[in-house]
Order: sequence, then C-alpha cells, then structure tokens
Amino acid sequence: AREGAAGPNAPSPQGEVCAMINKKYHEFLPSVQSAEDLVAQVDGLCGNIDLLRAGIETEVQRDLNVAVAEFTELKQQLERDTLVLSILKKLQEFDTAMKEYNGALLEKKYVVAAQQLEKARRSLKMLESRQGFELKILKALGTELTVQTQNTLYHLGEEWQKLAVWKLPPSKESSSLESVMHSELHLHTLPSKEEIAGPPVASVLQAFAVLGELHAKLKIFGQLLLKYILKPLILYPSLQPFTEEQSDVFILRFKSEALALDQSSPMEVFDKIKLIFEVLHKYLLNVPLEQPVEDKKDCRVTLAELLGDMIWEELSDCLIQNCLVNSIPTNSSKLEQYIEVIKSTEEFEKALKNMQFLKGDTTDLLKYARNVNSHFANKKCQDVIVAARNLMTSEIHNTVKITPDSCVALPSLPDPGAKDHLKPQKTSKPVHDDMVNLENKTKLSQYTFSLPTCRISSSVEKLMELAYQTLLEATASTDQCCIQLFYSVRNIFQLFYDVVPTYHKENLQKLPQLAAIHHNNCMYIAHHLLTLGHQFRYRLTNILCDGAATFVDMVPGFRRLGMECFLAQMRVQRGEILERLSSARNFSNMDDEENYCAANKAIRQVLHQLKRLGKVWQDVLPVNVYCKAMGTLLNTALMEMVTRIAALEDISAEDADKLYSLCRIMVEEGPRVFTPLPEDDKNKKYQEEVPVYVQKWMTFKELMIILQANLQEIVDQWADGKGPLAAEFSAAEVKSLIRALFQNTERRAAALAKIK
Repeated sequence: AREGAAGPNAPSPQGEVCAMINKKYHEFLPSVQSAEDLVAQVDGLCGNIDLLRAGIETEVQRDLNVAVAEFTELKQQLERDTLVLSILKKLQEFDTAMKEYNGALLEKKYVVAAQQLEKARRSLKMLESRQGFELKILKALGTELTVQTQNTLYHLGEEWQKLAVWKLPPSKESSSLESVMHSELHLHTLPSKEEIAGPPVASVLQAFAVLGELHAKLKIFGQLLLKYILKPLILYPSLQPFTEEQSDVFILRFKSEALALDQSSPMEVFDKIKLIFEVLHKYLLNVPLEQPVEDKKDCRVTLAELLGDMIWEELSDCLIQNCLVNSIPTNSSKLEQYIEVIKSTEEFEKALKNMQFLKGDTTDLLKYARNVNSHFANKKCQDVIVAARNLMTSEIHNTVKITPDSCVALPSLPDPGAKDHLKPQKTSKPVHDDMVNLENKTKLSQYTFSLPTCRISSSVEKLMELAYQTLLEATASTDQCCIQLFYSVRNIFQLFYDVVPTYHKENLQKLPQLAAIHHNNCMYIAHHLLTLGHQFRYRLTNILCDGAATFVDMVPGFRRLGMECFLAQMRVQRGEILERLSSARNFSNMDDEENYCAANKAIRQVLHQLKRLGKVWQDVLPVNVYCKAMGTLLNTALMEMVTRIAALEDISAEDADKLYSLCRIMVEEGPRVFTPLPEDDKNKKYQEEVPVYVQKWMTFKELMIILQANLQEIVDQWADGKGPLAAEFSAAEVKSLIRALFQNTERRAAALAKIK
C-alpha cells in the first residue's frame, strides 16, 4: 500500500548515483586528454634532445678538439717567437754594447767603456738565465766578454800606474829610517790637453768602480800608503813630509830633522798625517765612485770615504799604540795639560771628516784620548808593576845599611787636620790641675819599634820608595785611579812574595849571605807594611778610608817568607857541620895518632865553616839575629861532640887528655866566630856572652872538667844532685862517663853510689 502511495514518477537512488558519475566523467575527460597531449609533447622533446646530444657528441666535439689543439700550437709558437725575439734583442744589445765599448776604449773613455761592458754582462747574464734555451754562441760571448774585461782592466792598470807612481826602497830594508827616506809618491793627476771628459784620475777610478775592481786597487794603495808613508810618520819623530808641485806631477817625499826629544807630541803627528790626507784629497781622491744619476743625485760616495773605511782602523790603532799611549801622563799633576791633546784629536778628526775620510761617528781614537783618566791609571799601574819586577829581578847582593834612624824618603803629607774627619777630638771641659796623671814615668826608647841595624838590598829600598811614591800619587788622583794605584801597591808586595823566592831560588839555597839579605829584606818590608796603610789611610778615597787601606794582613806572610828562607840555610849549615864531625871517628881511641888527626881536622873544619859564616853574615844580619844564628850552629857542634864522647865505653887517660885538648880548641876558638860587627873591639862583648847564645856551652865545659877530674872532684861537682855537674848531665850520663874513665875499683863503686 505504501509503495503504491509513492507514485510511479519518483526517481530511484541508483539513478542518482549514475547521474553523478556521468557528471564527474564528463568533467575529468578533458584533463586526461590534455595530459596525454603533454605526454606526447614531452616524448617529442626528449627525442629532439637525444638527436641534439648525438649531434654535439659527434660533430661539435670533434670541431672543438681541433680548435683547442690549433690554439695550443699557436700559443706555443707565440712563446717561442717571443723568446727568440727577446734573445735576439739581448744579443743585439750585447753586440751594440760591445761595439760602443770598442769605440769608447779607443777614445780612452774608460767610464763609458766600463759601463758598456757591464751592460753587455747584464745582457749575457739574462741570456744564460733562460732555461731550456741554450745557444752555443753564449760560451763564445762569455769568453769574449772576459777577454775584453781583462783588456780594459789592463789598460786601466796601466793608466793607474802612470797616475800614482811609487818609488819604494828594497823590500829587505823597508823597516829602517834610512830606507823610509827613499820612499816617494808621484801623483800625475793634472788633466792633459787632449782630455775632454775630465781629469784622467776620475775617469780611471770611476771605471774601476764600475767594473768592481776599485776596492782591490784602493786596498793595495791604502796598504802602501800605511806602510811607507803614514806609519813611518808616526814611528819616526824626525821624519817630516815634504811636498813638491811641478807642471804635471805632484811629489810627496820625506826629509829628516834632528829633534831634541825621542818622541813626537800627538799634535805634531796629527799635523803630519793631516797634511798627507790633504794632499791625497786635493790631487787624487776627491772624485765620486760613479757618474751622477738623475734619480740618485744624493748617492755620490767619494774615494776618500772608501779609502778611509779601508785604512782608518789600522791607522787609528797605530796612532793609539805609538802616539797617544806614549803621551799619557806619568804624573797626575800633568793630567790637566792633556786637554790640549784631546782638543788636537778632536780637530784632527774634524779635518778628516771635512775631507770625507771619516764618517760622523766618534772613533776609537777620540774615545781613547777622552778616556785619559782610565788610561793614566792603567799606564801608571803597569809602569809601577814593571818597575817593581825589574827591581825584584835585579841582584840581591847590592846592599845598603839600614839603621834605626833610617827612613824611607817619604814626601811630606798634608796635615791630617786638613779634613774634618781627621780633626783631633777636643775635650769640652778643661783639664783640672788636681787630676791624677796616670802616665808611666818610664819612657820607651825612641828605637823600641825601629828596625835594628842590618843590610838590605838596595833594590828593596827602591821598591819601598816606589810603593810610597805610588801611594802619594794616589792621594792626588781621582777615586777610580786612587783605588787602582792602591791595589797596584798591594800587587807589588804580592809579586815580591811570588817572584823573588822563585827567581833567586838557586842562589838563596847556595849562598848564606844572600839568604841573610833576603831575610832582612822580608823583615824590612814587613816592618813598613805595619804602618804603610795607616800613613795614607785618610789621604785616599773614601772607599778605602773605611778600613780597606791596610797592608797589615801581608805582614805575617813576609815574616814567614824571610824566616823560612833563613832557617832553610841554617839547616844546610847544620847538615854540613854534622857531616864534618862524622869524620871524627866518634872521638874514640884518641891515643891512635891517625884517629886524633881525623878528629882534630873535623873540629878545625867546623870552626873554619863557622868563621866563614861569621864573616859573610857580619854587618848583614841584625846583631841579635847574628848571635842567635851563630850560637845555634856552634851549639850543634858542641852537642854532637858531647853526645859522641858521652857514648864512649872506654876512655884511657891518654884518650882523656887528647879529648880534653880537642874540647879546649872548641872552647878557645868557638867564641871567636862571633864577629857581628866589623870593629873587632866591639865584638868582644858578644864573644864574652857566648853562654847566652850557646845553650850547651856550660854542658861542654862540665864535660871538659870530667875529662881532667878525679873521682872525688867529680863527686864534689855533683854535690848530691845540686852541683853544676848535675845541672848539665843526668845521673846515668855521669855514671857512664865514670865507668869509661876509671877502672872498676872500690873507690869507683863508692863514687858511683853517690851519683843518684
């Protein structure tokens, strides 16, 4: 019923769907067709592209490769042509330069010729630098250039030898004044009538400069100038430069003038050297090294400057060593006068700078002259050390006598009160009359601290005077110089300590007198060193016033040096004494005449040795040292005799008499070796005081008593250990002598019992 109610004309759902599909189909169909058309067009284009690519890869690429190859070939050909053209151009330049060189050389235009040679050399160098392009002709061109260069140098050398002519002495005689007098320099530097470009000297020297040979030529000329002109003028004061100008030549020679002094002043030497440079500047060296160039008008360097660079260092060293060094004052008072030398040096250098021989910087010559204070100190110290060493190496045996009244010739020093820190302190309060005077009334002798009378080497006296004079010089010098001079004096004494014992070693060992003199020399120096620093302490620079100005530290060393030398000589003499006494056959069996003669001879030899020593030390050693030394040696002989005799086991009566006679010789002759003074009457005092200086003198006298005494007398001399015999011999020694002298009896046994 419901379906019927809807009606027959109502649309169905399937129909609506179909209608919608048809509608969409009709709308999509044009898009599909247009896409298909585009696809067809793209396929057509792809086909065209493929055809075009195939055409390019076949025909166009082949044509392009051919074009590139042709371009590369044309480029290489162009490079070869360009290289050939440049080489031909350089060859043309070389040829042109050589032609112009030949023409200039024929006309003696040496500068132009040299410049053309240099131009040809540059062209040839450029040709040789082309890698991968070698011409056989280059070797021939190089050979030709070398030949022509040497040819030019030969002609230039010939011209140079004509311009500067040296007349020199034989080479073997070039060092003497007489040979130097024959040295001459002829300068043919005036322009000739045919010369147009300028003076020949300028042309020749500039040509040398262009060719690079000027330094060699100028160096040779500079060495000749130094050796035969400049240095002789410095070394020989009597030599004077003499100039002579003729029509076409200027002559420089020497003449000799007698002088009162052996050395010329620096001012005179500077004037001579300046004259030489003025002549060279005027006639030879006032030319530029090259022709002026438009772009470099300020680069003209004269030959004078070049020569100055070559020779100035050697010339200034010669002036310093042989002129300024000798002009350094030897006394500080003359230092002010040295200002003239400094001014003269400044003027000399200024003149050389004006002539362009020197540059603007201050040279070592002027620095040396201005540093005169340092050089004065160095020279003074050097002179002092040299003088001291000469004194030390001179003969020791030349002596002078020193007495307590003697003193070094010391110049008067300023009053110590002249300086504030030296003024004596004054008490602010007056001294009251009732104050107790604690001064000891006993006065010391004025000679208490004096050196005893003796002889010292005259050279040592001069050495000490040199030390005093040098210290005095230091008081008037600058601080630095003062310090140097002070330590130079210390170096003098240190040098003495090191040099004298070594230099005179052999003589000091062999000669007793020289050993004694050396002992005195050392004691003399030590004596003065005690107060030397104190005397000058407040006159030296403040740096030394704080305690450094002293020589006291050197005193023990000098005393030890003198004592060791003298003691070594004493040991030598002692050895000789013992050696001589060793031939006395131990003083045994004196009843044998042969033994007695041997002992007597030994004693005589010892006495002779002592007398000889007494003579060589007489008036040399101080009296107390002399007596101690002689007493020690005599004591050695006496001790040896006592020891030998006391050791005998059997002494007969005859032996005792002979021994006594030998001992008496020693007692009688021994004191006579004490002769410290030349006057015999004054020596008796010291001969009587022999027991003071000979320790075993009384022992020896007691031995003589024993040799002549009987048993009772010996016992009495012993006096229960309190007698004089007991003071010199021990109980064992006395018993041994009694057993040797006396037979074994009851009396001897009783006597031996009392010796205890």
